[in-house]
Amino acid sequence: MNLNQRVTRLFEESLETKRRCLPRLEAPLVSAAEMIVEGLLGGSKILSCGNGGSAADAQHFASEMLNRFERERPGLPAFALTTDSSTLTSIANDYAYQEVFAKQIGALGHPGDVLLAISTSGNSLNIVRAVESAKEQQMKVVALTGGDGGRVATLLHEEDIELRADSSSTARIQEVHLLCIHCLCDLVDTLLLGEEG
Repeated sequence: MNLNQRVTRLFEESLETKRRCLPRLEAPLVSAAEMIVEGLLGGSKILSCGNGGSAADAQHFASEMLNRFERERPGLPAFALTTDSSTLTSIANDYAYQEVFAKQIGALGHPGDVLLAISTSGNSLNIVRAVESAKEQQMKVVALTGGDGGRVATLLHEEDIELRADSSSTARIQEVHLLCIHCLCDLVDTLLLGEEG
C-alpha cells in the first residue's frame, strides 16, 4: 500500500465510524446541549476534564464556550480542569494522580453544574474519580467515552448523558469526540440565540 492509499483508508475509516455513530449519538447530543443550556440559564457552569488528547478536547470545549464558537455571543462560564499545572502537580504529589480532577471538582463544583468528562476508554482512574466527585457535588455529567463505555458508563445516573463513540480505535474515538464537541457548541448557540438567519 502506498502512502496516498493509506491516507484514503484513514479518511474512509473516520467517515465510516462517524456514520456508524450518528444514529446512537443524535438524540443524546440534543439532550446534552439542552442540559448544558438549562444549567447556564440557571447560573451554573461547565467543568471539563480529560487526559492527553482528551485534555486538549476538554480545553477546546471550554475555549469555544468562554470565547465564541461560530457566532457572536457573550462568553459562557466553562472551565477546563486540565490547565493549572501547579494545582495538578500538587494534588498528584500530595495525594494521587487519580485525584487531580476530583479535588478540583470538590472545591469548584456546585449543584446544577455540569461536568464534561472525556475518556476514550471510560476507564481512566482520574476521570472515574471526577465523575464520582461530580455526583457527590450533585452535578450532572456529560461523558464522552468509547468502546464499551468502561467504568464511567457504570457510574452515570438517569439524568446524566453518555456520548459513546462506537470504535476500538483511540484515534477514531477522538475524531468522533471532537465532532460531538462541535455539535454541542453549535446546539448551545442555537438554543441560546435561535437559528441563524
